[in-house]
Amino acid sequence: MTSARLSGSNASPSAHVKLLDDRRFRALLSDEDWGRLPLATWRRFSKRVADGDSVVYVAVVDEISFSDIGWWFAQAARLIGGPLPTGRDTGVPMIVTVTEDGGTGGQTWTRICARKRGFPQVIHSAKRFAGPTGLEEYVGFGVSMALRIAVEGQALTFRSAGYGLQLGRLWIPLPQWLTPGDLTVTHSDLGEGAFRFTLDVTHPRYGVLIHQYAVFREAVS
Repeated sequence: MTSARLSGSNASPSAHVKLLDDRRFRALLSDEDWGRLPLATWRRFSKRVADGDSVVYVAVVDEISFSDIGWWFAQAARLIGGPLPTGRDTGVPMIVTVTEDGGTGGQTWTRICARKRGFPQVIHSAKRFAGPTGLEEYVGFGVSMALRIAVEGQALTFRSAGYGLQLGRLWIPLPQWLTPGDLTVTHSDLGEGAFRFTLDVTHPRYGVLIHQYAVFREAVS
């Protein structure tokens, strides 16, 4: 595994960024589960900036792997905005920007994955605190994914709980053959301001399609 090269240190937000108390993620967990999180994770998911402000996290990609089917599925997903990583490069920067969306009460996420050659891949998505699980992620062209969050050990996990297509006010569940399977994102605190991000996409028939691993810090302002 490539050693992570981290930008920044124990950074604090820029002076112009106003921090607010955020209970949106807290409300999706029991008191017992929330209490099992490390203090740094608790703070990270209780911090909310003002509408229109952003928090930026930086990392270097340590691991990225695809099965043959997973790589082709990631390429096909570019038709709906490219919500999955498509490159195989490690040792390249990844930048994640989380912006508060005052219009919806949710968050807009932008992930920039550099490549050793060519232009970086940019992944856009929007989190909404709504739906049957209380959390949804929209990835483009009306395609969304319901998410369930849980605490496993001392890690915060986000797991897919169904995919759908939003057509106006109508939400249509997608058949399993049109979906990649189970998506899991794990957020594990490493201390000293760093946390490990792991993305796994696992198909019930074909196994692990995509695996990505990186270590992040909040960017220095």
